[in-house]
Amino acid sequence: MAPPSSRRAGHSRKAQYSVFTGYVLAAVGAVIGAVLLAISLWRPAAFSDVRGIAVDAVEPVGQVGAEARSESSGVVGTIRDYFRAGSQNAQLRKENELARLRLAEAEAVIQENKRLKKLLGLQDQELAPVVVTRLVGSTASSTRRFAYIGAGRLDGVRVGMPVRSPRGIVGRVLEVSSNTSRVLLLTDSESVLPVRSARDDTVAFAEGRGNGQLRIRLVNLGINPIKKGDLFVTSGAGGYYRPGVAVAIATEVTNDGAVARMVTDPSAADFVAVEPIWQPELVAGTQTPASTELGAGGSGN
Repeated sequence: MAPPSSRRAGHSRKAQYSVFTGYVLAAVGAVIGAVLLAISLWRPAAFSDVRGIAVDAVEPVGQVGAEARSESSGVVGTIRDYFRAGSQNAQLRKENELARLRLAEAEAVIQENKRLKKLLGLQDQELAPVVVTRLVGSTASSTRRFAYIGAGRLDGVRVGMPVRSPRGIVGRVLEVSSNTSRVLLLTDSESVLPVRSARDDTVAFAEGRGNGQLRIRLVNLGINPIKKGDLFVTSGAGGYYRPGVAVAIATEVTNDGAVARMVTDPSAADFVAVEPIWQPELVAGTQTPASTELGAGGSGN
């Protein structure tokens, strides 16, 4: 005998009604959605009022969310800036240091321009050389510093005349023969040349050291105004050299002046120009005829 069914008689019918109702609602929703879609495609502005009401309804919630996002981003930015402050300060210090270097370079360029303008102004006093000749030899390895040129008395060369290269002063004529002359180089230990700084007109003497360098000795002792890299030119004092010709560049500052190197390297100069004495009347007044002929005394005033 079959067991009696435990389900109630109306149970399956109620389930069937529920399924049927769901299908009906789904179909009705699909139809309504299709109708609304067709209307929105046909007239897009038909539901603008409805959309406006919906946006107005949710607008306060959006405001709260926007304020929360702004505050959170501000807090995060503050924290990030705090931790980045160290690297930013380091970068600013580097930029500041670079700016100071560029300013120093600009100041150096300004000073150099002033110096060159002074030298260019003095170029107007250029003298025609007595003769341009070849530098035929020098005593670079000797304790004395001499050079020899291929021009002499027959070419108009006389004792005491300055000898220079395109870069600057080499020395002055010490002895003269018919076709050659001996030149006392500025680096000779007996050479003394009045000079001045092209930067601030500081007056000094350039004395030869016998080792290829010059000693710049200040006339007025006290605070040493010379700086490394200063250019020294002839001052015109003594009457031999016209003023403004480049002589040496300071390489080391000392208590009473500086150590300098010649602007012109005699060993690298092929041709030189022999110039007339700047103030022959002044030179003639300080020399005897015997010293003029023999070129004695060795000092390159």
